[in-house]
Parts: sequence; C-alpha cells; structure tokens
Amino acid sequence: MKKGCPYGTHRVIEPKGKLPQPATKIDNSMEIYDNEILIDVQTLNIDSASFTQIKGEADGDVEKIKEIMKSIVDERGKHQNPVTGSGGMLIGTIEKIGPALEGKTDLKIGDKIATLVSLSLTPLRIDEIVDVRKDIDQVDIKGKAILFESGIYAVLPSDIPENLALSVLDVAGAPAQTAKLVSPGDTVVIIGGAGKSGMLCLYEAKKRAGITGNVICLGHNEETIDRVRKLNLADNYIVADATNAVEVMNKISEVTDGKMADITINNVNVPNTEMGSILATKDEGLVYFFSMATSFTKAALGAEGVGKDISMIVGNGYTKGHAEISLQILRESEELRKTYEELYA
Repeated sequence: MKKGCPYGTHRVIEPKGKLPQPATKIDNSMEIYDNEILIDVQTLNIDSASFTQIKGEADGDVEKIKEIMKSIVDERGKHQNPVTGSGGMLIGTIEKIGPALEGKTDLKIGDKIATLVSLSLTPLRIDEIVDVRKDIDQVDIKGKAILFESGIYAVLPSDIPENLALSVLDVAGAPAQTAKLVSPGDTVVIIGGAGKSGMLCLYEAKKRAGITGNVICLGHNEETIDRVRKLNLADNYIVADATNAVEVMNKISEVTDGKMADITINNVNVPNTEMGSILATKDEGLVYFFSMATSFTKAALGAEGVGKDISMIVGNGYTKGHAEISLQILRESEELRKTYEELYA
C-alpha cells in the first residue's frame, strides 16, 4: 500500500507542490493510501455561497444543478466551486481505514461521520446524484470520498437527526468563534443574523454578552427578522441591505447611540458586504468574516480607505470544540431546534 502525506499532497495533480485545497486538480481515485480513510458518501452539504452561485447559474433548474456539480468534480477531483473557491462538507459511512492510522483514530468501519474539512480539498467521486434539496443546500449522492490523516470529523450524534446535524456542523465554526470572541457587556452585530449560521451566532453572542451586552440582528427582510424576533435571539433587530454600507452604518449608529459595535460577525452569502461590516464597527473593534463571499482585498483596502483601525479575522471554519459547541445549542434551545428542523432538516 502506498504511503501518503498527512495533508494529502500525494493526491495533487495540478499544480505540483500545492496543497489539495489551492490545487486545481487532485486525484479522486478511491484506492486508499496507507494513511487515508475511505467514506461511502450519503449527502453533500454545499456551502451557502457556492450553492447560491450554482443555483443562479442553473436558473434554479435541478437537472442543471446536477450537471454543474458533476462537471466540477469531473474536472477537479473535488467539489470546489471555481467561482467562489469554496466547497462544503459531507456525511457518510466509514468503509476502509488505512493501516498507518491504527492507534491514531477512534474511528471504526461502519461509523457514520460528518467531515469537518471542506469539500474544496476532499477527493470526491460522484457516481449518481440522487436528490437535490435546493432550499437547504443539500444533495444526496451515491459516491465515495477520501479523508486525509489531518482531516477533522465528527461522529454523528444519536440524539440529533442526521440532516439536521449536517446543517449545523456545516457552519459550526461561526458560533464557536462567536463564543470565543464575545465577552460580557459587548455590543455585537450579526450581519445575516436570520440565516443558518447567523441564528447560531446570535444565540452564542447573547449567551456570552449577557444582560449588559447588546446583540443586534441585521437581516435583509421583515419576514426573516420576525422569525428571529419570535425566538428572542437578539436585543435589537434591523432590516437593511448589507451591501449598502452607509445604510448599515446609520442603522447601527441609531441603536448604539453612535458607539457602534465592539464585534461584527458577517454571515451573509452574497458579495460586497465588507464595508457595511467595517463601518458598523467602532475603532479598535473586531470584524469576523465567516462569509465565503468575502473579498479580503476589499476588506483590507476598504478599512484603510475609511481610516478604520479595526482587527479583521478570516473566517476559519475550525476552532477547537466547534462541533460540540454548535450541536449543544440545539440541545439547549428547544425553540431554535424546532426552527432548524423546519428550515434545514
């Protein structure tokens, strides 16, 4: 059996010397190396920015969505959207475990897991697309995938339905980072607060900021804001166009008496929301860009252009304990769990 690199560089075809994520093509043959895990894939959860782009390109037609997805995997050996650069994650059953991983993993054949590394670096073969649930960005397939030695995962919990767990784990980095960043008394703005990751972030922000904090939910329409308001996830609720930076700034200024946010967390799945996030934040505050639609060039040069001395964090989808933190939210909040079951499971 061939020996592999822990980070999967042995799978890179083009360009040589790259890691699997920035590579344009990787080997998706399913004969495993000694340090790889073979997964029988059940469902792909495509990240929101990517699936929004694919749906738009396909004009919402399910068969065209299937064609686009298969063409991406056929060309790249992985599901990495060439427009957004992003992927998603999957759930499946462990089929084989390389011998070099003996004693290094708690997994066993037959375990059902969610991978917590991006599809943009995961060797994937799609044999058939069985179903497209385009309202929740999930696609059932027949196929296989490879998890590298360095790849992180979560064994699916027994007390939460699989599709619900997949939806939550797909965005687990956002609420977990929120839990790390927010302190008692903070003013926190969640842009895209009515969405899948946004509601989890609101819950954690309110929990961490406490009664002396001010958690502000910003969404794009009244219907979604009303849903969040009924869940009592924030202290203030704002309807605004996140791409209109001045509108966002003015509305945040109104509810903070001009003090602005200590922390702004951007969860939206559309481009051009960088400046709204920046202008919503006070000097020496912090912006966490979880959105994969973010242009970090626009964010960096935009902050410089308006003279904002703020810290900006790239939306790393991983932080220690992120799966446990996010799933625990569903255990703590029956109302939020019901909402997620209705919307995303």
